[in-house]
Amino acid sequence: MDATSRPGAGVDPVRGLSLDVRRGEVVALVGPAGCGASTVLRLVNRLVATSAGAVLVDGRDVTGTDAVQLRRGTGFVARPGGLLPHQSARAAAATVPRLLGWDAAAARRSADEALELVGLDPWACGDRLPSELTREDQQRVALARAVAAGPAVLLLDDPFGDADPAERTRLQADLRHVRDTRPTTVLLATEDLDEAVQLADRIGVLSASGTLEQLDDPATLLSEPANEFVLRFIGSDRGLRRLAVTPIRVEDLDQPTVLAPGDGVGYAATALELDSRSWGIVRDADTAALLGWVPRRSLTQAMRRGDAHGRVADWVEGFGATVQSSETLRTGFSVLLGQDLRWVPVLDGATYVGVLTPDVVHTALRRGRPEEDRG
Repeated sequence: MDATSRPGAGVDPVRGLSLDVRRGEVVALVGPAGCGASTVLRLVNRLVATSAGAVLVDGRDVTGTDAVQLRRGTGFVARPGGLLPHQSARAAAATVPRLLGWDAAAARRSADEALELVGLDPWACGDRLPSELTREDQQRVALARAVAAGPAVLLLDDPFGDADPAERTRLQADLRHVRDTRPTTVLLATEDLDEAVQLADRIGVLSASGTLEQLDDPATLLSEPANEFVLRFIGSDRGLRRLAVTPIRVEDLDQPTVLAPGDGVGYAATALELDSRSWGIVRDADTAALLGWVPRRSLTQAMRRGDAHGRVADWVEGFGATVQSSETLRTGFSVLLGQDLRWVPVLDGATYVGVLTPDVVHTALRRGRPEEDRG
């Protein structure tokens, strides 16, 4: 896309925007009010006309395509979903297939598949009207309508902006599932930077009149703002946002002393003392399954009582939570805070791989910061 929008009432101007969206990726556009993010989406399906430049989809100028056919081949979801009050969920989801001339059976089948894809049971809610659905499910129907015909491009204009935080999180998960199941190119305009960080492969920060200040993957955007405008826009809490895009790396994890349940208390206490640890991980010697942890003070107390035959298994305490190594630091840190723990074990499937601590989180975040920011 290299285009300027035609002036019009209620349309934020876009002047000379150059933007390349790769096939199959999610690009989120964010910026202050009036930045033109919504206008960019409308340029793609010709709801707003260009006065200069060109908008290309799969190498073809959209002005050379019939506008009606273009829109039927492009999924579009806005806030609110724009459902017709007299149209059932199934009928709404079947809208584009029917407009494209599919027979009734194929359209219904596609509609039901799309409803299931966004987390709705077509048999339970397919015949319900919008007034009989929650606000959250209405937005799911709108998303199902947009993807039912398998569009190559999906345009999302702040579709979850009216949802409360819990609803928004669930709807974002639904969108990720849609993309995982039906890969498509997505252009998302959102007022929520956190949403962009969670969903996008790349984020474009726009200033006035659609000026593209930076286009980068979320981790790079948050750690290396291109200029003062981007730095001010993403805010002073960008470090916290980076938690959501920084993966847990096994090589960063703490590796405390590992004990077996059959180890004697004397051996275990000495091993922890030599490692300057107040606790140790207990893992099955044969299966490597995580069994829990043992405090050094418990072992020391057992030794003082003269328990010569005691074993670590007698003093094992369970973990209230674990984290998978495929998660982000945000998930791990949330578990630490929610469980009021100083550490949480990390698993790769069922295999124990290390321990996440606040120090691990801090080190991982510092590693990604530019040298001039580290101090």
